[in-house]
Amino acid sequence: MTAERRSDRVIADTTIGDVTAWWRTDISDISPGTIRYHGYAIEEIIPTTSYAAMVWLMIRGERPSAWQERLLDAALVAAVDHGPQAPSIAAARMAATCGVGLNNVIATGVGMLGDVHGGAGEQCMELLADICDEAEDPSQLRPVADRVVARYRAARRYVPGFGHRFHPRDPRRDPLMDLVALAQADRVVTGQFWHAALALEAALAAGRSKPVPMNIDGATAVVYAELGFPPALGRGLFVLSRSVGILAHGWEQTRQGGRNKGPIPRTLLPDYTGRAPRSIDESSDPCRHDKVQQ
Repeated sequence: MTAERRSDRVIADTTIGDVTAWWRTDISDISPGTIRYHGYAIEEIIPTTSYAAMVWLMIRGERPSAWQERLLDAALVAAVDHGPQAPSIAAARMAATCGVGLNNVIATGVGMLGDVHGGAGEQCMELLADICDEAEDPSQLRPVADRVVARYRAARRYVPGFGHRFHPRDPRRDPLMDLVALAQADRVVTGQFWHAALALEAALAAGRSKPVPMNIDGATAVVYAELGFPPALGRGLFVLSRSVGILAHGWEQTRQGGRNKGPIPRTLLPDYTGRAPRSIDESSDPCRHDKVQQ
């Protein structure tokens, strides 16, 4: 059978069901005059649902409880922005001076969010889950945390979600952790990841004159883990949150103006550490030497 005939047979065997199942989804039910998300009509969602609750519905498939909505909303709010010194914001602002649209500005900033800048929350969620799995009961959390800290220090690695490059104590830590404590007291969350994070924080502070408290990545990791999100979604939610700050800064930069703004003012130049000025020695060029001989 020729390739053309095989192709015709494949097309003949393809049914309408094959086509409609190609992008099958449990999320959105869209048809003329109808928009439903996980079964809820958009007409009912709009007047009753906050943005955080909508995020929960779209990802989890059900409407959140009041506490779930409150915790998710707080975590999303907390990580929105950290100023132009954050690489994602700086890159977005530079992009805004290059003649691109806001969609490109946002894409530039979001594209900067990786393992080092933006990924610590996901890594912290994985670490907290490992600590909870290793500890046989709550009394074992601190010994397990001590061993974890020892391993990271021996490898000269940062413990993800702890410490900050210029906040002695991240001002976003306490409000988030206080909310988790209240939710745990109301038995809305188990508190196991909250206790694991506190044990890790205590282990990091042991023997030091200055503590190493949780940063925004660690605090939101606790919230997302307590809410039952898998680590990969922890990073996705951080990206969703930081996109708001990226949009705000990108829009501000477009109104401020400026063209092709680089990372430092034009009056300053990066240090040059290469070779000293030198001239090309044409006599050493074999091609030129041959031409001279001819």
